[in-house]
Amino acid sequence: MSSLWKKVALRAILTRVREPIELQDDEVYRQVTVRLHHKGVVLRGERVGQEIRTKRQFLVRTGQLILSRIDARNGAIGLVAGELNEAVVTNDFWVYDLNKSRVEPLFLGLYCGTPTFVEQCQKASEGTTNRVRLQEPGFLSIEIPLPPLDEQRRIVARVEELAALIEEARGLRVKAREEAEALLASAIRQVFDVSEKPLDHWRWVTVSDIGDKERDTVQTGPFGAQLSSSEFTHDGVPVLAIGNVQWGYLDTRDLKYVSEAKADQLSRYRVQPGDILFARMGTVGRSCVVPDFAENWLISYHLIRIAADRSTCDPQFVFYALRGSPSVLEAIEEKTRGSTRAGVNSTILRRLRFPLPSLDKQRRIVAYLDALQAQVDELITLQDATQAELDALLPSVLDRAFRGEL
Repeated sequence: MSSLWKKVALRAILTRVREPIELQDDEVYRQVTVRLHHKGVVLRGERVGQEIRTKRQFLVRTGQLILSRIDARNGAIGLVAGELNEAVVTNDFWVYDLNKSRVEPLFLGLYCGTPTFVEQCQKASEGTTNRVRLQEPGFLSIEIPLPPLDEQRRIVARVEELAALIEEARGLRVKAREEAEALLASAIRQVFDVSEKPLDHWRWVTVSDIGDKERDTVQTGPFGAQLSSSEFTHDGVPVLAIGNVQWGYLDTRDLKYVSEAKADQLSRYRVQPGDILFARMGTVGRSCVVPDFAENWLISYHLIRIAADRSTCDPQFVFYALRGSPSVLEAIEEKTRGSTRAGVNSTILRRLRFPLPSLDKQRRIVAYLDALQAQVDELITLQDATQAELDALLPSVLDRAFRGEL
């Protein structure tokens, strides 16, 4: 903080405002909430008065400072935007007018997002576990650095300029990722678009045609009473849900389990390395090949397992066909178009058609597409690191701003 800046207690620039309103059953009201970690004051929703239990609420107005008594210590504090003027909040939120002859609202709004200020709110909060509340005397005693108004406005303008650059960098990052993923999707489509290719070394097959002769080619997960939520345990045999199947890989961060005895009862729903898993609902068609570590895991109702004949087809090639073959995508689109709840069943999956070359050619295609996927994955990894750096930039900018270094 610049040595020339005075420190001023919040009570000198804030005035608590209570503007009560009795909600009427036949009126529509906009309700406001304040997100944690300085993520903004936002519209919670619009509801008719008769749907709102607490009838005595309070109006908020543009430019006021609003905070949550419960979560101000977690950064739930900010300024009311113009579109939220005359929205309502409960008594769990405190609202303050600002003395604009001393403080620029946006300057205070920025300062409220600093770790220093949040830490001061934590110190001003008291209570037992789950009942911690901000105490107003302590809150109003918090002192903040307050340069002259002109300097406050200059700092706000500079921070907004830098924030815009950071946001532009985020947008470029997202665009680059989308373009890389679109390039991969295009490459997959080109491989399987045989409309202008000679079919001397390709043949059309259905999913049923490429099945393992020793197992059921297509198997939908257990349904209804076969597996109830009450049978899930904290450990045992993992049960893969629709969220675990991502494009090309298994996400194992949120697994459910059943006992070994229950898994034995559901043995027909076990998977083997090289099986292809297919999401039959949600993002229909999202799929991956079962890795070695998931041997004998189970599938849930929203997944379909495909057992491929490894002597005639490469499972990874089948995955790419399901992901990007125009014939597959068109068939799924046709079956799900207009559905209130998009999904496919095992019969539809069995009939999906795609072109299949020789096994050697499949492996060459897989190597090519895997290499493209690896490049996309590398880009995403680098961008994730860049995102972390971008996320750290704005707090660093604010820290410098309130030390008088901008």
